[in-house]
Amino acid sequence: MLDMEYLKKVEEYISSGDMKFEFDNGTEEKRYEILDFLEKLMELGELADETATKLIFKEGLLAQLAGITDQKK
Repeated sequence: MLDMEYLKKVEEYISSGDMKFEFDNGTEEKRYEILDFLEKLMELGELADETATKLIFKEGLLAQLAGITDQKK
């Protein structure tokens, strides 16, 4: 499920200017498809941020990474 290669392809597609080129030269349908894709990507980014915050802070990962142990154990 963790497909870093696909994420790298998406990153390259956006950063290379290919997405902008397709948007600028695409049909109206293609433009809506790109905008829908970007909207979903932004929603996933927000979800990823929320999830990372929960994993790191609420489950004590930050303390574990810092070498702090739970004194109650």
